[in-house]
Amino acid sequence: MATTSTSTGDIKKTKSVEVKKKLNVLIVDDDTVIRKLHENIIKSIGGISQTAKNGEEAVNIHRDGNASFDLILMDKEMPERDGLSATKKLREMKVTAMIIGVTTLADNEEERKAFMEAGLNHCLAKPLSKAKILPLINNLMDA
Repeated sequence: MATTSTSTGDIKKTKSVEVKKKLNVLIVDDDTVIRKLHENIIKSIGGISQTAKNGEEAVNIHRDGNASFDLILMDKEMPERDGLSATKKLREMKVTAMIIGVTTLADNEEERKAFMEAGLNHCLAKPLSKAKILPLINNLMDA
């Protein structure tokens, strides 16, 4: 029995994202290990990523005017400019990318509410996993 496939050459239709266009992600976190973990998750679903070590770097990347991301993964607690302040600034700059807050404080209702009010689309608890983020990415890519 031969299996036929379309021009994509890949007929896997499991829980992976069927990427119509490359997902472009900015990962903002001061922790090298977390940045690497998030990069690996994005790479595993066929996306491409760029990183920033803090919120100030994220704002500067957008201030230069060359940045265009579908998704921003934003840590809450960082030096120089925290995630809350960076998210507010990005929204003031008319950045329309989906911004997902990623924090150890996601279970703290007050912290979570303040972070969401800064302009997040969603807030997830660390550590981030493919299972946690995949439904949000699927929604983003289908929109």
